[in-house]
Amino acid sequence: MDSAVPTPNALEHELAIEQAHVDLVYKHLKKATKSAKKVAAHGQQIFQSDRQTWVREEDGTALFERDAFAFAAARRLAELDAEHEGLVFGRLDHTDAEIRYIGRIGVRDDDYEPLVIDWRARAAEPFYRATASNPMEVVRRRVLRCRNDIVTGIEDDLLDADAPHADLPIIGEGALMAALKRARGPRMRDIVATIQGEQDEAIRADYRGVTVIAGGPGTGKTVVALHRAAYLLYSNRRRFERGGILVVGPSGMFMNYIERVLPSLGEDSVVLRPIGGVAVDSLGLSAARIDSAEAAVIKGSLRMLELLKRLVNLPLSDAPKLLVTVKGEALRLETGEIARIRREVLSRNKVNSGRNAAQAAVLAALYAKLPEDVGLDFEIFSELITDAASYRMFLQEWWPDLEAADVLRRLADPKVVVRVADGLFDAGEQAELAASLAFPDWSVADTALLDELLEILGPIVPEEPEDPLIFLPDGTEMSEIVTTADRLSHHREVDPDDVSHDTFAHVLVDEAQDISPMQWRMLRRRGSEASWTIVGDPAQSSWPDLNETDRALTDLIGKAPNRKFRLSTNYRSPAEVFDLAARVVQREFPGADLPNAVRTTGFDPLLLDVSEDQLAERLEQVLTDLLDQVAGTIGVIAPPSRLDGLAAASAVTAANADRISFISPLNAKGLEYDGVVVLAPDEVVAQSPGGPRVLYVALTRPTQRLVTIDVGGAGSWRP
Repeated sequence: MDSAVPTPNALEHELAIEQAHVDLVYKHLKKATKSAKKVAAHGQQIFQSDRQTWVREEDGTALFERDAFAFAAARRLAELDAEHEGLVFGRLDHTDAEIRYIGRIGVRDDDYEPLVIDWRARAAEPFYRATASNPMEVVRRRVLRCRNDIVTGIEDDLLDADAPHADLPIIGEGALMAALKRARGPRMRDIVATIQGEQDEAIRADYRGVTVIAGGPGTGKTVVALHRAAYLLYSNRRRFERGGILVVGPSGMFMNYIERVLPSLGEDSVVLRPIGGVAVDSLGLSAARIDSAEAAVIKGSLRMLELLKRLVNLPLSDAPKLLVTVKGEALRLETGEIARIRREVLSRNKVNSGRNAAQAAVLAALYAKLPEDVGLDFEIFSELITDAASYRMFLQEWWPDLEAADVLRRLADPKVVVRVADGLFDAGEQAELAASLAFPDWSVADTALLDELLEILGPIVPEEPEDPLIFLPDGTEMSEIVTTADRLSHHREVDPDDVSHDTFAHVLVDEAQDISPMQWRMLRRRGSEASWTIVGDPAQSSWPDLNETDRALTDLIGKAPNRKFRLSTNYRSPAEVFDLAARVVQREFPGADLPNAVRTTGFDPLLLDVSEDQLAERLEQVLTDLLDQVAGTIGVIAPPSRLDGLAAASAVTAANADRISFISPLNAKGLEYDGVVVLAPDEVVAQSPGGPRVLYVALTRPTQRLVTIDVGGAGSWRP
């Protein structure tokens, strides 16, 4: 049989062979599911008790064993019941005639022989690593395209033409190119069937320390990092399932886009958070609003750390003083003395947990001013002072319990900003900062500041409850007897060093080039003892000071083991599109890491310019044309100032809401569309902190067609 040109009968024959094996796999999968259900039911019957109030120690042991048994069965059942789109997706034909099938989970037959090998197992590595120059004893690599349990297509690569069994039929154009031509949908797909060698190396890298995955647009950094998370859970399950993996992305829209990748690989024990939601554990909120470019840079700078410390120390009222009278003696603490006490207390305590220490220091300072001939011991003196209304008012004004949100909101007052920002920010930056905090909701950049304030302030220590009184029948009163158990059940001591946030065993940060220094501090609190995967490309950075970003990353790595992987091939962008985008970014960033675009479509980018009054009509026509030209999604990337109301004004969008999206350049990070319209590129540059680098991001989102529309004449961005 001629392996180069397979006949229709050969294709049908090969499909039938693969379908028979897939049928066998699903038959045993059903058996395994049925067995897991029996195990789960048996686990519930291991221990039964009619006790409702207390259990013996031996009963507690039995309950623990029952629950552990049931948990293991339930986890296996969830794995087997998961949606396995293309459960079996690969086949390896080895030089010794051994055949291995690769899939999303491992499945064995009744004799415990593998019918499918989990893609993360060592035995599956040749499926991703083997090449024609290093076939790794593989003759043919086959990728199966399946719809549920039906094999619909085959793509083959002949890796060793000189092997003894090299006469195998070779079908298709290769799995990678076939996958790249597929239309994009609203969710990212996994690439488990088409992982390339350099990608697989990054996926299977050692978990310890810091792994950096770098590369230009379209190189698959994000999806490689997600596959790495699945691999880490498979290879070090006890460590990472117990400690948890946090995946951080640039926006909520991005997290929605990638949310199905890990479940499709059989993993769901991963926490996904956008950067504006990282601190939801401590703040109880997630932010999506984006600040202006100027405000975002101010709030992200490490200069904000000193400003926040000054803000916390700034009294709520001017020049607090204290005057109390004891036994006819007037005792006074001046502003300077009070400021010194505050500095000394805060050098050893966080603000909220330092209130008692501050009160003790104030009482000691007042007692030192009391004449000796008054003859009061310190305990009685303290009671007299703390009962005084003037003292209580002073303490509440000078050292109140502080909430992070209330403290940060003080910066909406320009007068407060001037006092705490002197020497840190100029007048224009101070005005921008105050204006950015006048909104009723928080911005993405604000969440890092709020989280920092929580760290500075510490938890609020609850006041000790007074002993309740009980009333006797004769009208007399007495304190109720309160036991230690009663106190423990109603009041928990607050540890001032306790953390209010989650911590993880591994932290994966995507689009890391956009993380501000203040956001890195927020992330590090959640991974203080974690291993890290850092994914990014400096050429796509929206942060203006790349050196500051580099310093933050260097500080994070420290002396930990680290490794860097560069992905060199752009699979997303057609060469015609990427050539234009590359010329744009090289003017701003000559050292940009430009990958090799391996696909061509034959369609150059369409560069249009229209007048303002023609914009709506021309956009409608462009969208209508793109709907006919591409089969999948279309993204309209517009500057923030034009985004509001743009979609509502489009009749074409209303009729095709499932295919057309309107999005800002920053929110487009990490996303891809079959067709892209970049509206007003010069305005995109002007309204983004990263300038031309953010335009570079917008220009590299399409997989098929790119259209740009300048308003009011050809833009200055054009190469």
